[in-house]
Amino acid sequence: MAGPCDVARLAGGAHAMTGAAASVARRLSADELRLASRAVGDGLRQTDLSVPGISCGGCIRKIEDAVGRLPGVARARVNLSTKRLAVDWRESDGPPPLGEALAALGYDACLHATREEEGQDPQLARQIRALAVAGFASMNIMGLSVSVWSGAAGETRDLFHWLSAAIALPTLLYSGRIFFASAWSALRRGQTNMDVPISIGVLLAFAMSLYDTIHHQPHAYFDAAISLLFFLLIGRTLDHVMREKARTAVKGLGRLAAYGATVIDPDGARSYRPTEEIEPGMTLLVPAGERIPVDATVREGRSDIDASIATGESVPEPVLPGSALRAGTLNLTGPLILTATAAAKDSFLAEMIRLMEAAEGGRSRYRRLADRAARLYAPVVHSAAALSFLAWMLASGDWHRAVTIAVAVLIITCPCALGLAVPMVQVVAAKALFERGIMVKDGSAMERLAEIDTVLFDKTGTLTSGRPRLRRDGAMDDAALAVAARMAAHSRHPYAQALAEAGAGLEGQADIAFDGIAEQAGQGLEAQAGGELWRLGRAEWALDPAQAAGMAGTVLARNGRLVQAFAFEDELRPGAAEAAARLRNQGLALEIVSGDTAQAVAPVAADLGIDRVRAGLLPSEKTARLTELGAEGRRALMVGDGLNDAPALVAAHVSIAPGSAADVGRQAADFVFLRSDLRAVPDALAITLAADRLIRQNFAFAVLYNVVALPVAIAGHVTPLVAALAMSGSSILVVANALRLGSGLADRPAQRRAGRERPARALRERPA
Repeated sequence: MAGPCDVARLAGGAHAMTGAAASVARRLSADELRLASRAVGDGLRQTDLSVPGISCGGCIRKIEDAVGRLPGVARARVNLSTKRLAVDWRESDGPPPLGEALAALGYDACLHATREEEGQDPQLARQIRALAVAGFASMNIMGLSVSVWSGAAGETRDLFHWLSAAIALPTLLYSGRIFFASAWSALRRGQTNMDVPISIGVLLAFAMSLYDTIHHQPHAYFDAAISLLFFLLIGRTLDHVMREKARTAVKGLGRLAAYGATVIDPDGARSYRPTEEIEPGMTLLVPAGERIPVDATVREGRSDIDASIATGESVPEPVLPGSALRAGTLNLTGPLILTATAAAKDSFLAEMIRLMEAAEGGRSRYRRLADRAARLYAPVVHSAAALSFLAWMLASGDWHRAVTIAVAVLIITCPCALGLAVPMVQVVAAKALFERGIMVKDGSAMERLAEIDTVLFDKTGTLTSGRPRLRRDGAMDDAALAVAARMAAHSRHPYAQALAEAGAGLEGQADIAFDGIAEQAGQGLEAQAGGELWRLGRAEWALDPAQAAGMAGTVLARNGRLVQAFAFEDELRPGAAEAAARLRNQGLALEIVSGDTAQAVAPVAADLGIDRVRAGLLPSEKTARLTELGAEGRRALMVGDGLNDAPALVAAHVSIAPGSAADVGRQAADFVFLRSDLRAVPDALAITLAADRLIRQNFAFAVLYNVVALPVAIAGHVTPLVAALAMSGSSILVVANALRLGSGLADRPAQRRAGRERPARALRERPA
């Protein structure tokens, strides 16, 4: 996709500015420069510009000197390799006229893009246009054919045939090019695919019809050729829609990376630099609310960090000087000064992206059922048509009749029913899933889900709600809880929110008037009331050293003395117990893989009856576990929600994420269930098993149809028109069978096929 710089460059070149220079100057308005700038401290803001025309050291000196002399500019730096200009300007003076200055030097420029925009799907648009053209042409040619079938003869019949040819030729060239290009690409490599017999059949049908029209023959089969294209394009478009919903999650994970960070130079100057320019040893300033750009250690400051991208736990972790931080984690409560320990390409987030790219590459090698059938289909059809032509040529010596029969063979065996067998069932299945609050991104995911024998669950946010809840017992004092809830209302920390929720309605129990409540980054909340110091937060901070010894967790303290200790728990997601039971009853092996501690995972596993537990896993270790299962010949479903689950969701044979999952988790998963109930997992499995049965029924019907129709066509009892009608009838039957899925078939109890149930149970008995 061309950007503003590309447009300007194409209009007038990098150094030939004329009218283009003026347009660039107008584009870089003061408001745009202000909105695109970032504060870097000391009253300075930084603006990044892309300058494609930078080509040498002379360009650097010329631009830096000219821009540096502009009013309000404190510093200008040019990066030759990235062709980027970074300008620090004083906020009090307003944005400098950067566009005009660069235009006067002969350079075009635009605001430096931070993220690539995702374009639309041009292939889908092309297929939809081809389908529309084929449908319109098919209707018109069929109308003309009805007139011929009704008895039109002589010149009137020839006129209708010529009109049909005039409509068919441009339609064939426009709508048929999708199949022709694919067939030619295969033939050039000495291979065949399903598009080869399609292309040959359509082109031969058109050529024979044109020959017969020129020679005033009574029959022409333009309607057969175009109707064939129309039905095939329906299946091809539906299939493309299902496939293209499975978009890579790597870009989504890449968006979690900070675009850049404020670098503190040895002389104290601050500059905002792109992440790729940060090197180990640099000093970085990361304010609250921003992500850590590269792996680093804390030099100064205290804060809480959301490390869910690494551990899956949403509970913030306290950090202080000396703490090691991973790229992509989120700084929550206080500014930090860091020392970079790795370049962006070597950071934790880059490793996550590489894991996902490798996993997606492995998943792309999965061959769908229709693809596997196509490998056998094309050689059989080619052989049948070629043998029919040779046999009739030798028997009758009539090349016209031999070619007509060969065309009829190609058309009647055309893979219309085969092409619709999978996408139609998957579209109906996707609708059934949607009605149950489950979104599917890829048709092949339905096939993969029907093959699973193992289910791996993340804990936090998947088996549990992911929100801490105060654990109350008889020893808890309501008055203390009311005080804690009043203080907690001033914080966004998950534990504080849980306390505020638990203390709702107890306001009358707290008769303390606080002078002010302040949050201490990484520690807790502090307040003064009547000369007393109240603290709510970490025990080692809130309590006197003597009392703090041996205590951990969250406490309420007054003047360093314990008032109340609070414990929190994570409740099970609705339907988790029933979902686990239903999956277990279907012979599936269940396992928990979590980044949380073993102590936190054990109660959840006990409640759900899952005896295989792996805790404290990093993203790479979850992926390694899936690789290990794959090496054992097992096909695993991964159910997870966290940022740290994204590589595992991609690496699994198939994956499901809740709608509450992180954006990257939803993008990485094949299925997303929008409701909170975990019973969506066995529901999705039931529907995909029903869809799998229907797909196999459709394939069986397509094979039976060809077994019956092929000998009749070879015997010469079928014209190309009758062949087209028979082919259309088989497609309609396939569609009707697919619609059974929406009529209650998926609501039957999911029964795994006997051939799969025994191996699944055997796998469950294996040691993990």
